[in-house]
Amino acid sequence: MEIIKKHWKKVVIVLILLIIAGGILLVSPNFKKDPNEGKINFIINNNNVTGKLKHDIWINENNVVYASMEDLENYFDGQIYHDKKNNQIITTSDTKVAVLSLKEKKMLVNGSEVKLVSGAVKKDGIYYLPISEMSKIYNVEIENIGNKVITLDSLDRELVKADVTKNISVKYNTKFITRTVDKLKQGSKVIIISEKDGYSRIRTENGKIGYIKSDKLTNKFKVREKMVTEPQITGKVNLVWDYYSEYVNAPERTGTIQGINVVSPSFFSLKNAEGVTIIDNTKRGGEDYITWAKSNGYKIWAMFSNNSLREPTSKILNDYNLRTEMIEQIVELATKYKLDGINVDFENMNMADKDMYSRFIIELAPRLREYGIVTSVDVTAPDGSENWSLCFDRDVLADAVDYMVFMAYDQHSTSSPKTGTVAGCDWVEVNIKKFLNQEAVKKEKIILAMPLYTRLWKTDSTGKITSSVVNMNKVSSAIPENVEKTWDENTKQNYVEWEKSGTKYQMWIEDVKSIEEKLNLINKYELAGGAFWEKDRETNDIWALAEEKLK
Repeated sequence: MEIIKKHWKKVVIVLILLIIAGGILLVSPNFKKDPNEGKINFIINNNNVTGKLKHDIWINENNVVYASMEDLENYFDGQIYHDKKNNQIITTSDTKVAVLSLKEKKMLVNGSEVKLVSGAVKKDGIYYLPISEMSKIYNVEIENIGNKVITLDSLDRELVKADVTKNISVKYNTKFITRTVDKLKQGSKVIIISEKDGYSRIRTENGKIGYIKSDKLTNKFKVREKMVTEPQITGKVNLVWDYYSEYVNAPERTGTIQGINVVSPSFFSLKNAEGVTIIDNTKRGGEDYITWAKSNGYKIWAMFSNNSLREPTSKILNDYNLRTEMIEQIVELATKYKLDGINVDFENMNMADKDMYSRFIIELAPRLREYGIVTSVDVTAPDGSENWSLCFDRDVLADAVDYMVFMAYDQHSTSSPKTGTVAGCDWVEVNIKKFLNQEAVKKEKIILAMPLYTRLWKTDSTGKITSSVVNMNKVSSAIPENVEKTWDENTKQNYVEWEKSGTKYQMWIEDVKSIEEKLNLINKYELAGGAFWEKDRETNDIWALAEEKLK
């Protein structure tokens, strides 16, 4: 009897252990039931994102695949926009702007109308877009492969396929004991996602993702190469602005400017008028300027200014139709003159228009990029005044454009209540750090713009402060001969002061030495390059220095 009791005791213990082991296997991700079973599975670039979607993918009676606007925002267009006034949804990609009507089965793609089998819809309070009809917008291939599986592959990514050498099971992972996700027959084709330690992560023809041993694959072949876009500028950008107004002819340039690879002439500006009117300054000698620039190998990133017209700018930005009209005019001008880029310089804007200015840039950049035209946007230092600094969402703008130009001036302007430098190196460096950290702008997009001028400050006997701009090439003539320069280690500038007839004069000098310190910051923080405001204010030694530092 005692032997029987011991036997049954062992049996009970074994059963308990088996139950525990079975329970562990059931809750282990290696063996538990696929949580996406029964749903339409959505595979984006070899990742099953079904469980991460905010709303389920669905297919209508026309076999059109729908995804929610929220999920499109998460995976494809972080700035997708519902234009409530016109009852439409605007989405953008690298080179496309698509406008989907919520009333009709149509969309506009870069201004051209496209008829849709099924349009955008609102369902249970959620906006859904016909993603299978938008494949060209996002440059993807979408396929309904059956068995409740939708695959989406980006056409700019590498795609490698192979054949399976024998009947084999595809496993959830590479562990010794794990569940089977699919079974393949000899000769089946699979997509190779990655290879490591003798195993290949693959996607089967059924859309299942798992692992098999790499030696069970043969006939590997590359279906598609990874698409690499060559930058327009190799190495650092070295830009100079060439400013003139609609009342003055374009400067007559001859010869070369040492080290410069981009010129930005002030070709286009907004006119204070009803609707949208862009002043075309190329009509005043600009075509000769273009010929000169191209013959010397310079890229031309024409400047487009809003002329600091705050209210007309606000009206255009906040109206989709006017905003689109402005974009169309800029694209037409840029292509007409075969320009390489557009440098957008909008200043003195309402802080309340910050998001709509971002919309303008978000919608402009893809239209220009379609023609290989670079978009750069000029911004000021963060944390300043409402109309000068807080009107820019630098993080959003940087995502949309090719380059963001930090206008590192005026630290102290004509309206400043105290005297000081235009662009102290310490102030410039603090703000570069803000761009990189606080504003989350990528270093390879930041162009540091430096002033080729300074200010002569005057404080009279009553304490009244005034200032006047002094170009770099006029500094020497503005300072009396007997005045000594002292080096300011904080601003990295030479400083002078003197008194005359009861008035105190001060100047923080911009010269080749101060510019060198700023150029050093470009290399220290690995920025995209430098820019100079503006041509003909400099001393001759500036360009050789810029070439040396930015080569």
